[in-house]
Amino acid sequence: MTRIKLCGITRLCEAKWINELRPDFAGFVFVPASRRHVSAEQAEILRQNLDAGIRTVGVFADEKPERVAELLQSGSIDAVQLHGSEDENYLASLRKMADCPIIQAFRIRNEADTERANRSSAELVLLDSGGGTGTLFDHSLLHGIRRPYFLAGGLTPENVGGLIQNLEPAPWGVDASSSLETDRVKDLAKMTAFVQAVRKE
Repeated sequence: MTRIKLCGITRLCEAKWINELRPDFAGFVFVPASRRHVSAEQAEILRQNLDAGIRTVGVFADEKPERVAELLQSGSIDAVQLHGSEDENYLASLRKMADCPIIQAFRIRNEADTERANRSSAELVLLDSGGGTGTLFDHSLLHGIRRPYFLAGGLTPENVGGLIQNLEPAPWGVDASSSLETDRVKDLAKMTAFVQAVRKE
């Protein structure tokens, strides 16, 4: 079954909705420039209000590994998602400080980007159009991927089911954020429709 990650959680009502919808992962964004940014304190409160069976993922971009490890050790997050220019040295440094799954995000524009994702030592990769634009990338480039991956970028309740069914290789998981919002805040109806569309496949 395709795993589901609902990202950019900021409010207690959203934590309640996630408990009802039961995705596999909930994402907290720790990138200061993001409008979905949460503080360590906010993340801790949100984690306390989420069911223990839902794994939390901290989203970072070029954050100091010490800071990432601190949030992992606090228990607010269970895994890390990296969206900056982090390289293999960064991943090695982080692993020395904390034992956790690492998801490394790659902007897919050409075959070279797909190959970079294949070479990453991260436990999982996330393939995206980049920049939180909410647009699809050229999915024909997925033919070169040789490992489990999260699909992101432009996924909606209307298209996610068909993509899961038709892509080869099929995604290990799907990740959505902006498409689940109305007026820039999470919308329960859209979150519900997205989860239902994934689980029908």
